[in-house]
Amino acid sequence: MKTFKLIPIFLLLILAASCDTVSAYSDYDKTVDFTPYKTYAYFKPGIDKVEISDLDKKRILHAIDDQMQAKGFTKSENPDILINIFTKAKEQVDVNQFYAGYGYGWGYGWGWGYSPYMYGGTSVSRYTEGTLFIDFIDAKKKEMIWQGQGIGTLYKNIDKKDARITEFVTKILAQYPPVKK
Repeated sequence: MKTFKLIPIFLLLILAASCDTVSAYSDYDKTVDFTPYKTYAYFKPGIDKVEISDLDKKRILHAIDDQMQAKGFTKSENPDILINIFTKAKEQVDVNQFYAGYGYGWGYGWGWGYSPYMYGGTSVSRYTEGTLFIDFIDAKKKEMIWQGQGIGTLYKNIDKKDARITEFVTKILAQYPPVKK
């Protein structure tokens, strides 16, 4: 019966862990053949409009460079693909209430019976959820051909921030080139 006492703590740990992952998604033009694309450059007018610090922009672009080079792409003055980014952020508040008993009668666990948590508990957590979009634009046609999106918790700590941005970019670009079904 003591396991019932641990359930609220276990649920909080699961919730905290689920907030700490980056989810990545992508969309693409199904008519495009992605194999000829070998070079890239950044779409400077779009990147200049992104409303984040210049330091975070540098982190994102550096992480993109690393991933693109790992995929065999090279930067070029005459690129096949233009890469643009944009971001969104919103404050999230999670409120969790849990009750392990009502405090009457005998016994342990859910429902009637004694519990050290008889009044339950409330857990409130606040965090910033960020979204990073990475767009690939055909440089000749000036049409978007692929878009990746990553969603996850943002950090203010510089060491965690570096690792988190790398994680965002890595998970997003792992979906490029798309696997046609």
